[in-house]
Amino acid sequence: MHAEVGDKVVIHGRTVGTADRGGTVIEARGADGPYVVRFDDGHETLVFPGPDLTVVRTTP
Repeated sequence: MHAEVGDKVVIHGRTVGTADRGGTVIEARGADGPYVVRFDDGHETLVFPGPDLTVVRTTP
């Protein structure tokens, strides 16, 4: 999974009733992750790509 700075990510809830979380990649530490993500609530964290992560490309 490849993402670049500015791309949007969605982390899908892993259990029933858990909401999806959206954010923006603010730093890519490798070609395929990990990524520093700023979530819509302002929280920043290091995210490792996995099956519950979707990248929405914002760059052409």
